[in-house]
Amino acid sequence: MEGHASDSAQTAAHDGPDDRIWRWLTLSPALLMMLLLSVLPLLNLFLTSFYKVAWVNGRPIWTAVGFENYAALPGDELLRAGLSNTLIFAVFAVGGQMLFGFILALLCGRVTRGRVLYRAVFILPILIPGIVVGAIWKLLLNFDFGLVNQFTGLMGFDPMNWLGAKQTALASVIFVDIWHWTPFCFLLFLAGLESLPQDVYEAAKIDGATIWQELVYVTIPMMWPTIIVTFAFRLVLAFKVFDEVYLLTGGGPGTSTEVISFTLYQRFFREDKTGYGAAMSTSIIFLVCILLIFALSARKRAGAAR
Repeated sequence: MEGHASDSAQTAAHDGPDDRIWRWLTLSPALLMMLLLSVLPLLNLFLTSFYKVAWVNGRPIWTAVGFENYAALPGDELLRAGLSNTLIFAVFAVGGQMLFGFILALLCGRVTRGRVLYRAVFILPILIPGIVVGAIWKLLLNFDFGLVNQFTGLMGFDPMNWLGAKQTALASVIFVDIWHWTPFCFLLFLAGLESLPQDVYEAAKIDGATIWQELVYVTIPMMWPTIIVTFAFRLVLAFKVFDEVYLLTGGGPGTSTEVISFTLYQRFFREDKTGYGAAMSTSIIFLVCILLIFALSARKRAGAAR
């Protein structure tokens, strides 16, 4: 180890200006690509938020309005409904996915025979494109001929308008999202569980720990970094949900399934409010970044504690 460290130090010490220039040159295509595809569009979006854009004879007319677009955000009822539904969606959908994904990972980790088969079955939903998932569940939850209502009818229950009633529409979308994305959490949790040191479990068994005590005092504390990373990934994707809402309910009935991505779509494309939509997008990006900062700082603290 000491020889390897000394070799690395000598290599770093002998790196001259030409070597550093060569490293920057090799990295420059990736940095340029990231600049073109990420930084510049975000900068353009931010600058657009300070303008009102009107289209006249196919040409954009830009009018500077300062912070007027941002000032109009708190009074937007559709935005408030979208934020409220998105938060509800994120809490229950991400919570359900992580809960079921963790349970499936624990069960699959204890299976010795047919492990590959179980894993293949569990990850099938995540392999299906979102538009296909929406089409499948729109048929399954159909009021007139959906299999869900036919099954509940056999059990003596009346058919329900799962996607057309305010009381059940958002819950149905959340259920579909849990079904679709639980395999993502399952894979991350399974990888985390398989990377845990086995000597800790052996020590717990010697001390007489039960399965429940192993889970609470050994597995979950060591899995906290993986849990937080999975939560951060799914939280960002929950704020971006669009295809399932668009295909299943179209944001209705009323605003019961209006989520922030669908609100942005309506403001940008249906109502042609480019500047206002840019201000809304910038605000949402800022909100998601704050949530990510909290999640990553929590992961850092969990990693330090571990």
